[in-house]
Order: sequence, then C-alpha cells, then structure tokens
Amino acid sequence: MRVLVITGTDTEVGKTVTTAAVAASALAAGRSVAVLKAAQTGVRPDERGDADEVAWLAGPVTTDEVVRFPEPLAPGTAARRAGMAPVRPREVAERAAKLATEHDLVLVEGAGGLLVRFDEDGGTLADAARLLGAPVLVVARAGLGTLNSTELTARELRRRELELAGVVIGSWPGEPDLATRCNVADLPEVAGAPLLGALPAGAGALPPAEFRAAAPGWLAPRLDGTWDAEAFRTREAA
Repeated sequence: MRVLVITGTDTEVGKTVTTAAVAASALAAGRSVAVLKAAQTGVRPDERGDADEVAWLAGPVTTDEVVRFPEPLAPGTAARRAGMAPVRPREVAERAAKLATEHDLVLVEGAGGLLVRFDEDGGTLADAARLLGAPVLVVARAGLGTLNSTELTARELRRRELELAGVVIGSWPGEPDLATRCNVADLPEVAGAPLLGALPAGAGALPPAEFRAAAPGWLAPRLDGTWDAEAFRTREAA
C-alpha cells in the first residue's frame, strides 16, 4: 500500500487525528511518510492547516496541500465564494503520485465526507482515489447514527469499485453507552470491511511524544499498529 486515502463519514469525525495516528505508526515502523491535504478550508494563509497538525502530532512527515480556501465550507463552494480556481481530482491524484515516488507511504486526507464536491463538475475525493487506484480508509463516529452513515459510505465505495481498506473509530469515549459498545461489532458488518482501530477521545490533545508512543496501540497491524479488534470488542462488551 503506497497511497492511502482517508475520508470520513462526515465532518468532525476525527480524520486529521486518525491521519496523524496512521502516520505516527508508519514512522515507528521505519517508513517514510508524506501527508497530502486535498483541500484545506477555513484556514488563513498564516494558520496551521490539517497537514501541519498531523506533522505536529506524528513527527517528521512531508506535508503538502493542493489548495487552501479561507471559508470553512465545502471545497467547491469555498472556491466559488473566494473567486479561486477549484481543486480538481486529477490535481490531487497527480500530487499524491509524485509524493509516492519519494516516500514509502502517502496519506491523502479529504475534506468532510467522501462525496463532498471539489468543483463545479462534481469531482470528489472518490474520483481522486479512483485515479490513484488507492484504497480508502473510512473514519467513523462511535455512537448512535454511525451505522447508517458508514454503510452509505461503504456502499458508494463499492458502487465505484473502490477498495475499502477498513474503518477506524475516530473518537472512542471513556464511558461508551450501549449503542456505542454494540457498534464495535456492527460497524464491520455494515461496512463489509474490518474495523482497523479506535482512537481514544481527546487523543489529539496529547503531547506529541505521548501521542506517538500510543498511536500504534490504537491501530490494527494493517496500519502498522498492534490493536486487536476482537480483544477490544470483548473488553468493551463486558
């Protein structure tokens, strides 16, 4: 796996922190990593973007953005309102492919969910993943409502004949309720793909050294981690 596309079932589900955890685990495994933000919105030129946050938490990764828009909107809308050229899926794919010639792993983080529009033609992160031939990792919420949004995302990936690498829970609460505990078993079923990790709530606020040391324990071996889905399910169901 040279390029991994990371999307969410919605906005604010923990994509950036999950991207940082995947990057930190890959670095700990001795791999060189690049992080590409397809479209950064709602950030001024002098502010840190999501790729910068990943580097802050994960460590020495190469960071890149295809484009940055000032308003916190869907990329296509943000581009139109700013009078700027939109980001195109081909631009994202070309930038990621170049990074892949120089790194062991390239993580491409989307904006919002899989079908958030990049441009007036309806281009999306899914189109960039198709051009790259890259698997897609879906970051999902832990609690009530996540099964529907996760299954919709998974169905769309299958409809487009894209590989769903698996699902990661972006923020696992300290005291999960019944629905949240049940979702550990139900998420891989509705997604038709394995659960590949669960990040504890507040992980992104950890000091970087603590984050890097803990990250492999939040992710499954496929993501260079040591997390055991069955052990997690058994413990949380108790």
